[in-house]
Amino acid sequence: MPTGRQLRPWRSAVALALAPQLLLLPAALTAQTTPRGGAAATTTPLPKGPRAMMLGDWYRVVNVGAPAVSPDGKRIAMTVTKAVESENRRHSEVWVVNTAGGEPQRWTSPGTESSNPRWSPDGTYLFFTSSRSGGTGNTWAIRLDQPSGEAIQVPGYPTSGTMPANGAFAVFAEAATPAPQVPAGDPFAQQQPMARPPFDAITRPAVPTRFDGRHVVDMAYKNNATGFVPGRRVARTWRPQQLFKQTVGDTAKKQITNVAYSHRGPVVSPDGKWVAFVADARLRPDSVVELERDSLARLPYDKLRDEAERNDADIYLLSVDGGAPRKVADWMGAESDLTWSPDGKQLAFIGRPGRTKGARIFVVDVNGGSPRNLLGDWQFEPSGMDWLRTGIQFTADIGGRSAVLRADLTGKGAPKELVGGRRQIRGTSYDAAGKVLAFVATSMTKPTELYVANADGTGERKLTGFNDAVNADVVWSDAERFTYKSVGNVEIEGWLMKPYGYEAGKKYPMVIYIHGGPHSAYGEGWFDEFQNLAAQGMFVLFTNPRGSSGYGADFTYSTRGRWGMEDYEDLMKAVDIVAARPDVDATKLGATGGSYGGFMTTWMATKTNRFAAIQTDRTITDWTYWYGSSDAQGLTEFEFYGKPWDNQALYDTLSPIRYVQKVKTPMLIVQSEEDHRTPMGSAEMWFMSLKKQGVPVELVRYPRSNHDLSRTGEPWLLVDRLGRLRQWFGYWLQGQKPGTSAN
Repeated sequence: MPTGRQLRPWRSAVALALAPQLLLLPAALTAQTTPRGGAAATTTPLPKGPRAMMLGDWYRVVNVGAPAVSPDGKRIAMTVTKAVESENRRHSEVWVVNTAGGEPQRWTSPGTESSNPRWSPDGTYLFFTSSRSGGTGNTWAIRLDQPSGEAIQVPGYPTSGTMPANGAFAVFAEAATPAPQVPAGDPFAQQQPMARPPFDAITRPAVPTRFDGRHVVDMAYKNNATGFVPGRRVARTWRPQQLFKQTVGDTAKKQITNVAYSHRGPVVSPDGKWVAFVADARLRPDSVVELERDSLARLPYDKLRDEAERNDADIYLLSVDGGAPRKVADWMGAESDLTWSPDGKQLAFIGRPGRTKGARIFVVDVNGGSPRNLLGDWQFEPSGMDWLRTGIQFTADIGGRSAVLRADLTGKGAPKELVGGRRQIRGTSYDAAGKVLAFVATSMTKPTELYVANADGTGERKLTGFNDAVNADVVWSDAERFTYKSVGNVEIEGWLMKPYGYEAGKKYPMVIYIHGGPHSAYGEGWFDEFQNLAAQGMFVLFTNPRGSSGYGADFTYSTRGRWGMEDYEDLMKAVDIVAARPDVDATKLGATGGSYGGFMTTWMATKTNRFAAIQTDRTITDWTYWYGSSDAQGLTEFEFYGKPWDNQALYDTLSPIRYVQKVKTPMLIVQSEEDHRTPMGSAEMWFMSLKKQGVPVELVRYPRSNHDLSRTGEPWLLVDRLGRLRQWFGYWLQGQKPGTSAN
């Protein structure tokens, strides 16, 4: 089922390897935990404002996300997520507000978790995702065309896929056969899944019921979000995605295809006659494609260095009744986000000609032909789009801010910005007629809220005030935006956030924040970490050095093979500029960062003694160790031109541990016990090395936490971390007594 407009497929966000999304903070929609040990924490009343942010204020900030406009444009549903401090968890509900205004209303039970609202094309149902008991699956609905009470399930309504204009059926892709079940009497039935020997393994347990370890033969056997996971040869889940059709009112689904290759991102045409999808460019079986990729991955990088761009996928068209697919166009690159024109005569897609090349919006006639580039050489890249009757509208990051724009369908003009400003915009949704636009926005001093406007950007209004209470008490610090020229005359964007209670004529310490990725970015949005230190009475400096996203592909990939080189100079140039200000105490400088930023902070410690204190999060200190222990080997294989044995000199040259004897700066290390993206070993090596040299160092290890602790971790632990940052920099930069600055 579509969200808002019936032609828009559901999408899932893919996080960058070393930097999850920064915008939706502090309450992510998926994390939920329960308290561990001891009595539930009591909520301490906070003083009225105006005042600086206190740690307890973190629990008060509400996150608004996933807006969905009803087909008639009269209502907007959204996910509202709050922290429940006493229970150490987050709680999500679906709320609805009229586009004409008025108070938002909760539409789901406060006793269950609910999120991801989406409307049926006729407006009869509001569907949402919930793990509540008493049903099958996690899709529930509220009926709107007759009196209704508690949410229900609608067995005869498709729960995924895209629909034609009349909403009569849905088309979706999934594996044709279910995953094999554990047979009765299986000796591993009571063991954890990875205790089962992979089907082609050489060794077996002596007594199966006594072995509760893990047996691994596949390279991908763990990931940051879910921990250890069985490989394909353990679970036997290597099954191609087939196309299915389900008619509204019919609980049965009809399989349209039965082939050896997968169909990705299928979208049905407005008239319901055709399905467009992305597949292997030669329609080869998934197993063949996977073996080809495996064989390429085993080659030394010098054999691939001059390889031409690969065309791994193309767009195909197929009748909804099945038959032979027809290729729409041979296009070199990666296609995604397929979108039909309202008249069904054209397809739009977001295409990336090569891994390091910029993404563009292309349009192609469904009868074939050459795709037409609508964005030309525009610097920035689209992140999502909708084809309305008035044209194609899309979202894009423009440096640290974001905007909604309209593309020129002729491809001759620059896109027109419709909604923008110094803020970040996410989650756009339109009504069926394409006249109403809803979106979530946040700015430097305002957490997320829901907004509505005409589709052309006029008539914008804020519809919610979930954060009005905390905004009234807390004086959020604003930031001054500036740009500067760095190495090679490259322009860098940065921001300097003033400390709470700033007074002209006084000097304040300064801490620079370094983002992860490295292809993530900071921007014009409310961020708990910046506000946390600004409230402590410090300047907070944050920049987007080369390698950041939002400035075009050339900028983003300019650091390939050069991590810690020009990007380091970009950061230190910003420090130079800010340290020269009369209100900054240049003798009291700090640095902090996580993931790629964790690598960069340890790298900085080996290159300069300029900082009085450093805090490093999710750090990487030895790239060869990281390659063998992380869940993202492909990152350095690409960025460092090969595997360690292909380019060992680069792996060693860029490893901070090789220069640890130069470190003199006091360092606080924060690491999560279950982080499979940047595993604990890097932090342990760094801690022990500094300890042996007598450098002041502390290591804080957080249990039940992974790479996303600072965003989606247990609330108590997340806030504990914020407090430790206050204490560490408060001690070294402000002369405070140990443990006195966390409040």
